[in-house]
Amino acid sequence: MAIMRWTPDRELDRFRREMERVFDEFFTEERFPALFRVPTGDIVAFPPIDVYDEGDKIVVKAELPGLSKDDVEIIVKDRELVIRGEKKKEEEIKEENYYYSERSFGRFMRVIRLPVDIKTDEVKARFKNGILEIELPKVEEARPKEIKVEVEE
Repeated sequence: MAIMRWTPDRELDRFRREMERVFDEFFTEERFPALFRVPTGDIVAFPPIDVYDEGDKIVVKAELPGLSKDDVEIIVKDRELVIRGEKKKEEEIKEENYYYSERSFGRFMRVIRLPVDIKTDEVKARFKNGILEIELPKVEEARPKEIKVEVEE
């Protein structure tokens, strides 16, 4: 039986390879498809939004820097608001000339589940300085009601 010298580096390398194998087997595209989406040319969770209630309407604000109103489509159906469009590259720069690139381009779609029924024929949208604001009026049944109660002494 041969005696081998123990080297912690070899053990750590073996452990690292084993952990990589476990992660590769667990984090598959079937289990976590969002991890494998490429920002360009695929649908991503964009734009960032705020959704709030103003009593008689729901308001949604979305950040869409660098886009115009012609780049965006808004659809309201049932209790869902869909914001979709495409963020296009303004110019073509060869990849070997890049030092750093964090900006993403391509198609996007955001589906927002609305908490109440909406009057779809009265939805209004404004686009100013890269902010899309959508006002979604509630149907009468969904609006909060105030009832005064007489208290007898």
